[in-house]
Amino acid sequence: MSFTIGNIEVGLDGPLFLMAGPCVIESEEGCLRIAERLVEISRATGVGIIFKASFDKANRSSFSSYRGPGLAEGMRILARVRAASGLPVMTDVHEPAQAVESAETVDCLQVPAFLCRQTDLLAACAATGRPVSVKKGQFLSPAEMGNVVEKMRAGRNDKVILTERGTFFGYNRLVNDMTGIAVMQQLGCPVVFDATHSTQQPGGLGAASGGRREMAPLLARAAVAAGANGLFLEVHPEPDKALSDAASMLPLDWLEDLVRVCGAIFEVTHGHRKG
Repeated sequence: MSFTIGNIEVGLDGPLFLMAGPCVIESEEGCLRIAERLVEISRATGVGIIFKASFDKANRSSFSSYRGPGLAEGMRILARVRAASGLPVMTDVHEPAQAVESAETVDCLQVPAFLCRQTDLLAACAATGRPVSVKKGQFLSPAEMGNVVEKMRAGRNDKVILTERGTFFGYNRLVNDMTGIAVMQQLGCPVVFDATHSTQQPGGLGAASGGRREMAPLLARAAVAAGANGLFLEVHPEPDKALSDAASMLPLDWLEDLVRVCGAIFEVTHGHRKG
């Protein structure tokens, strides 16, 4: 099974691809700056990149935390990024109505991990006909994502990506089981590994999540070696000043070298799998 997101090929036997961008839309200027650099990295490495940013972060730890510019302004900015950079764009949706409206602008919808079992949301995403990336809930086993895939296919949408982003391990800690990548691929879906959210320490700072961004490159390399089809990496020019997920986002300057290394690993693992 393969399909495209914009001009990016996605599939179990396709090339390595990357979903990257800031956690949340902070400004039009900031998104355009990041997208411009992502275009350069894609050209330099040969890895297709989909620009990701959220118009709303509905599950922030604190009521006072920045959530984003909202749906209308967020779609305007993502449309501008798409037109200016040529990159496909994607965003989170939290409610069925948001799926319908967002699909008019974005190339791919993303269902957040905490909402991956919400049938009405999945059905609305499926009905748009857009590719949909569903993040595996931190509370689910990889095999349980079969129910998610079944719901999407019941809506006649086979353009499904499953994203691994860690599993709860006690309080304020996530761990990754790399065998889960193969388990979810057996459901017939390409699997993306979310290396930055996997380093999160949910609620670890009290009113915000902590994180260990320095571990994200290690996890990304391990996931590609384990057979992941793509990577999800949140990036920011100045992560410590980011308005969301500051502790886990990667500095934008780290990205090109990491993509080069992961691309080389992918060539080895992909060739091995096909052979």
